[in-house]
Amino acid sequence: MKLGDEYTLTIEKMTNLGLGLARTNNFVIFVKNACPKDKVKIKITKVNKSYANAEIVEIIEPSPYRIKPFCPMFSVCGACQLQFIHYNYQLELKQQIVRDALEKIGGIGADIPLPIPSPKTQNYRHKIQYPISQTKNSKKILAGYYKPATHEIVNIKYCPAQPEICDSIIEFIRQNAAECNISGYNEKYHCGDLRHVVIRHSSFNAENLVILVVNDSEIKNKYTNLAKLIFENFKEVNGVCLNFNNRKTNVILGARTVCIKGSDTVKEKILDKVFVIGADTFFQINPKSAENIFKYVKDYISRNFEKPLVLDAYAGISAFGICVSDNARKVVSIEENEKSVELAKQSAVLNNIENIEFHSGDAGEYFSEEKRKFEVIILDPPRKGCSEQSLEYALKLCSDTIFYVSCNPATLARDLKYLKEKGCEIVSIQPFDMFCHTYHIENVAIIKV
Repeated sequence: MKLGDEYTLTIEKMTNLGLGLARTNNFVIFVKNACPKDKVKIKITKVNKSYANAEIVEIIEPSPYRIKPFCPMFSVCGACQLQFIHYNYQLELKQQIVRDALEKIGGIGADIPLPIPSPKTQNYRHKIQYPISQTKNSKKILAGYYKPATHEIVNIKYCPAQPEICDSIIEFIRQNAAECNISGYNEKYHCGDLRHVVIRHSSFNAENLVILVVNDSEIKNKYTNLAKLIFENFKEVNGVCLNFNNRKTNVILGARTVCIKGSDTVKEKILDKVFVIGADTFFQINPKSAENIFKYVKDYISRNFEKPLVLDAYAGISAFGICVSDNARKVVSIEENEKSVELAKQSAVLNNIENIEFHSGDAGEYFSEEKRKFEVIILDPPRKGCSEQSLEYALKLCSDTIFYVSCNPATLARDLKYLKEKGCEIVSIQPFDMFCHTYHIENVAIIKV
């Protein structure tokens, strides 16, 4: 097999990275934009010892699950990888991704139900992060997502995955940045002013917080001028902030954020609780799907416990802790980001909640010092999952049930394997579709210690 070779194959399955998998003479080939049961002619684009990559030359017989993407930019934008597949079948594919990870990585043959679908499959993404650049000759500002496997920006004027007001705000910035003498960022040479535009949109009151991420370390008139223009031209904008990031890094936000106009927060509502969300604090991008997750955890606690002591670890703005506080004797919330802890306290006051105890610091360090036993522990770590030390401490502190909330099936499977080897029972694993039309999938595992 060599570059440029062509084959006619049938796609067998979908991988955990959203690629179609086919075989020829038992040699694995990964095909982009391919759906299971597609019969396709492919061309080899890369060859390794154990597999090859390929692209579709012709769809000979389309899969019954293949549909026309609803976004006109699908073929060039890398954000919604599965949009060419019927949504109900996307859920089946994600179910299989979770099942495969658990079996291959965790050695766990669990019965995985279909993901709970997202209540909205368009206009659902309520946090927008657009990289910014500019054309070489005309200096036109470009804003959008990257083409697949590149850092080349697709200039997106309309994205059906996000609220329409976000398109309007981004377009306004495109048109007015140059008038304020603001240039787009050049990643190769680490020059230019505007690196990213981040928008947090509230499904609760339709307000928007706009964050201009600049390649700078200080406030300048050109930045404040653009911030004021945005604030004055959009009644839907609750505030405009500057975030300073002049490091050579792929990390979007820098450590310092300054509010230029309005407020540096927006409010979001989950179940019957209102949350205060900041410019650089974590909150789920799909509030309606997040609501399904919080309700799932809260209902289980309500059915199985009588006012337990709950530990909310990796708490962020303590969304889980605040949501389940009605059913708890007390919630102890631990989060290392001090700004998140401060916003969590504001949210607790806003909701008249008095049975939450907040701690700022590393979860692992907190676990090592805590002496109380918790009937319920909620773990919601980042994509890298939990360290073995953190899991060990959680086992020592938990007297009954751990909820493990994960956005990465691979690290979930790894950590569940560890817990199972320590004698825990994996009661259930329920996927939730948080990231529609992508291969990403959220899971809630219920574990008895």
